Amino acid sequence: MIIDSHQHTFWHGKDDKALIADMDEQGIAVAWLLTWEIPSTEDAVSYHDVFNPAHTRSDGTHPGMPLSDMLAAKRHFPDRFVLGYCPSTIESDAAARFEAAYKIHGVRVCGEWKLRMLIDDPRSLELFRKAGELNCPVVTHLEPPYLPDADSGEPTYQPEWYGGTVENLERALKACPDTVFMGHGPGFWREISGDADKSPEGYPRGPLVPGGRLDDMFADNPNLYGDLSAGSARFALMRDPKYAREFLCRYADRTLFARDYYGSDLHDFLNTLDLPKDVQDKIYFQNAVKLLDLAETSAG
Repeated sequence: MIIDSHQHTFWHGKDDKALIADMDEQGIAVAWLLTWEIPSTEDAVSYHDVFNPAHTRSDGTHPGMPLSDMLAAKRHFPDRFVLGYCPSTIESDAAARFEAAYKIHGVRVCGEWKLRMLIDDPRSLELFRKAGELNCPVVTHLEPPYLPDADSGEPTYQPEWYGGTVENLERALKACPDTVFMGHGPGFWREISGDADKSPEGYPRGPLVPGGRLDDMFADNPNLYGDLSAGSARFALMRDPKYAREFLCRYADRTLFARDYYGSDLHDFLNTLDLPKDVQDKIYFQNAVKLLDLAETSAG
């Protein structure tokens, strides 16, 4: 069995039927459908061509991937999708909106949190605490606000940053100990290597350098889980397959198979690592089932 714990629909040219066809092709039984709620002040212009054009605002900005699209997909394929939703925490009522979606629509995942604000901002912490109270995991996205210039090494502002750094994430982990956080995005997975602060690349390549922060973060924060989706996780792990295997075996109870888009790239890579069967089962479906069982228990 395979559960894809990070997925979207009505984007990248695929509606829900096309997503189901892709899931069937990849042998995926269930996917967590996540929203991305974008305030007009944070318009993600570079994503406009992959979003659902039906939702474009009159001012030309785009709200991202709204809950309404996920609800439509869930209605069409009720047994294949788990609903996720993350209201923008730019507004102060995010926790109340999430709880309403939990009660009315059966949302069981808080995600995807992807905003141009620090992830440990009090407005976000209120949402995360509510998600923890309801036993819903939080899927986060980090992209660093600064990267060193390739020539001078000086910190260079990145206009499309999200969440801040892993230091901000760790403060959120400590502030919300009863909430499960799924680490995701290039700002998270780059920290698998000790050269994260020196690499000018958004998606660093090359051999891993000892001393990466991620290992300590996992060891010190039992509420931190790893979302293996998109290129950010795969590229990081591909830098050192031997270490990747050790890392995934060490944290097999807290890493989840996830794609964020389509195809077999992650599955193909994981197959090269020759992971033990018990580790594979945890990553591919058991950890996702465990987290959803907690949410269902809370709902009951």
